[in-house]
Amino acid sequence: MGYNLSRINVLVVDDNAHMQMLVRSILDACGVGSVRKAVDGMMAIDEMRLMMPDIVITDFQMTPMDGIELTKQVRSGSTVSNPYVPIIMMTGYTELHRVIEARDSGVTEIIAKPVSLRSLYSRIVAVIERPRPFIRTPNYFGPDRRRRQIPIDIEDRRLTSKQIRTEAEAAALPNAGADIDIDWD
Repeated sequence: MGYNLSRINVLVVDDNAHMQMLVRSILDACGVGSVRKAVDGMMAIDEMRLMMPDIVITDFQMTPMDGIELTKQVRSGSTVSNPYVPIIMMTGYTELHRVIEARDSGVTEIIAKPVSLRSLYSRIVAVIERPRPFIRTPNYFGPDRRRRQIPIDIEDRRLTSKQIRTEAEAAALPNAGADIDIDWD
């Protein structure tokens, strides 16, 4: 592994104990320093009030609060102190409409289950090496959903949207930091 992740704090949110153990084993193999667990979004919010995770890894489907609602709560900034924390979502639901739902809730990266060391490590590296600026519009707050700068023939709405953070600002924060390879454009 190329990075020293011993100072990284990760919160793993999944209601399946076996999946929690698997993700924990992968994070241990990657050298992650601190791993906390939660069984649903509500417990995750409680944990995030106690710790400042550098990365949140969450399942898509859980009850009573799933990964989508957790992401929306985190991004709202009303329940936790760091709405910019990278959120990596794990899911067995890889249909396009589910991936779009995750993207539109503010998820940073997505991994298709079953999760492997390579897929999880590549997503961790992505949030470290390529943090995306955060965008605030009337209907969305989260990482810029467009990964590529594609020339378009109409006015680019990204240029008129208020960008909250730049990549340099994100990297300067102390808590900043798949197999599904979807262009989120």
